[in-house]
Amino acid sequence: MLIENARLFTALDDAAIEDAVLWLDGDRVRYAGPRAGLPDMPADEPRFDAAGQFVMPGMTETHAHLSFADASPFAIGETPVEIATITAVRNAELMLRSGFTAAVSFGSTYAIDVALRDSINDGRIIGPRLLAAGRDLGATASNIDSSGGLSQIADGPWALRKAVREQRKAGVDVVKVFNDGENINPVAGAGEITFHDEEINAIVDEAHRRGLRVASHSRSAEAVKQAVRAGVDYIGHANYLDDEAVDLLAEHRDRLFVGPAIAWEVQYLVQCESLGVTKETVRAQGYEAEIDATIASVEKLRAAGVRLVVGGDYGISIAPHGTYAKDLQYFVELFGMSPAEAIICATKSGGEAYDAGGEFGVLRQGSMADLLLVDGDPLSDITVLQDHDRLQVMKGGAWV
Repeated sequence: MLIENARLFTALDDAAIEDAVLWLDGDRVRYAGPRAGLPDMPADEPRFDAAGQFVMPGMTETHAHLSFADASPFAIGETPVEIATITAVRNAELMLRSGFTAAVSFGSTYAIDVALRDSINDGRIIGPRLLAAGRDLGATASNIDSSGGLSQIADGPWALRKAVREQRKAGVDVVKVFNDGENINPVAGAGEITFHDEEINAIVDEAHRRGLRVASHSRSAEAVKQAVRAGVDYIGHANYLDDEAVDLLAEHRDRLFVGPAIAWEVQYLVQCESLGVTKETVRAQGYEAEIDATIASVEKLRAAGVRLVVGGDYGISIAPHGTYAKDLQYFVELFGMSPAEAIICATKSGGEAYDAGGEFGVLRQGSMADLLLVDGDPLSDITVLQDHDRLQVMKGGAWV
């Protein structure tokens, strides 16, 4: 297929190419660029007129919780497995139709992610390309030490190695760990470190030995430093960073991805009363200060060249599934990025987080034909990506 008359954003730089064409060969891009550079091609090649619309790579949700059922954030793990599974199938299709053609899971209730990934790959259900996680792995008295289907608790290096092996047996791609806690947790706050060094080192070593990646919930500077030194692959949150943490992240920027995941804090502050919590309580819990700290930390990370990716704990009542592109608005309005920079975080950087081979999140010869056709200009109004009615989604060369 030839997609012509497009305004093309390849995500290889921050510019759009006017009067561009994309030549697709099956599930791959054969050419993406100005019409003048189009190679010779068969005269009878099928053509699709983009009518001047904006064409960009598919986005990657790098903090995905497809098994979360839009429940209260205080009851995430309490959804029965049957309901969570049914909802997850719906969420997978919704994520793809929202323009996110790939996803990195940051934790699953039960073993739902694995079944989702396999069903998507087999064509039984519609959804994004998915790196599946298992239950969140934590220690006794960690933020994730709760009832329901969300957690797997173990203590000590060998017990945690066994837990990683159990998750490997279950078929996960990603092991999610909690290096510290959460302000709303009276037992494990954001600055309380979950693991001893030998415990998190054992988790990462065991995971990497078995070809798995490790995603870490790390809010405090000490948790981030512990996680980076252990060799984790993804850092979620990174709210309170000191200079040492920033330098360490910069030193390892070629292998690491950081997702500020700020949607929870922002929407908790805005919608707390719907959860029966006053704004005064939220401020006392430290969430307004956490937003300010995150803005300051992201500024340092951008200056240090650390790869930032989108994904914000979507799948709870105050930040429901389908609103994933709200993250790009936060990146522009709170972090001071240009729309192009925010889109690159969601596409090129997100694609690298999904697969380091460079086939995802960009549009160039040889890349995967995962793309969006946008009725609007996200370079001037980033919020247009939140309007599903203005998106046409292609995954692997096929329109969804």
